Amino acid sequence: MSALITWISRPLLQRYALARPNARSSHRIPTPQGAGIAVISATLVVALAWAAWANVAIPPALVVATVVIALVGFADDIVSLPVLVRLVLQAACVGAVVFTTSDDARIVPDLPLALERGLILLAGIWFVNLVNFMDGLDLMTVAEVVPVTAALLLLGLLGELPWPAVLIATALCGAMLGFAPFNKPVAKVFLGDVGSLPIGLLVGWCLLALAWRGEPAAALLLPAYYLADSTITLSRRIARREQFWSAHRSHFYQRATDNGFSVRRVIGEVFALNLLLAALAILTVRAGSATVTPLALLAGAIAVAVVLRRFSRPQAS
Repeated sequence: MSALITWISRPLLQRYALARPNARSSHRIPTPQGAGIAVISATLVVALAWAAWANVAIPPALVVATVVIALVGFADDIVSLPVLVRLVLQAACVGAVVFTTSDDARIVPDLPLALERGLILLAGIWFVNLVNFMDGLDLMTVAEVVPVTAALLLLGLLGELPWPAVLIATALCGAMLGFAPFNKPVAKVFLGDVGSLPIGLLVGWCLLALAWRGEPAAALLLPAYYLADSTITLSRRIARREQFWSAHRSHFYQRATDNGFSVRRVIGEVFALNLLLAALAILTVRAGSATVTPLALLAGAIAVAVVLRRFSRPQAS
């Protein structure tokens, strides 16, 4: 479904939604964006139909928030919304999901509920945006989302994740695979904000469901590369007093291509790293050990640090 909608919509996107190269871009020629319409449409249709057949309840607030944040992204793809407007609308979507969840869903029960939900709201807004920030290279989002959602599916089959999150993760994994042939180097079409923002919301919600299930370590390990690359880059830009919200090429994966890595090599290394992080996440869940979990977190941190260091150094000629 995702592949079919992408194929059908590409001529219209070519006409009305061209992404022209800028300071952040890794592409050199105008390329249509907006294939996220196909990915999100396919994900929601399949997940909701599957949920109805299996008698599983996907939170209505999540569905509505996903549609709204996709519309916000689509508007930004076309007319470029002001930063404050985008943040307010994103906060409303993330907040609708977080604050409509049962009070029994807790990560740190000792914290006041309002404080915990407030922190989750901030983390959710950051996660939605970091997925958007990291969607700057052909197949990058595929290399991230496919291993994460596949791991979530496996955890669901092992009984370690609630079924609503399993259905969303599985449908999103399939939709990303359908989009992948159109986005392989050199990409014929991009996701656009209409895709990256709701993908961040859906993946973030699935990871939150995993953390609410009592597995916060696994929920941190799965997106560890995206978290590290974006958070370190943002922190550096803030420390330098740069306009951190403006287009740039400071992310480690962008610096890698500037340092002589081919796009395929960057994507290959990120994909391999995410497979390792997925294996470590599954290990922490299945082992359920106070010894294994910190060791897995340490191993994941070292693996991410090695890749970031490699990306930040010029390749020998």
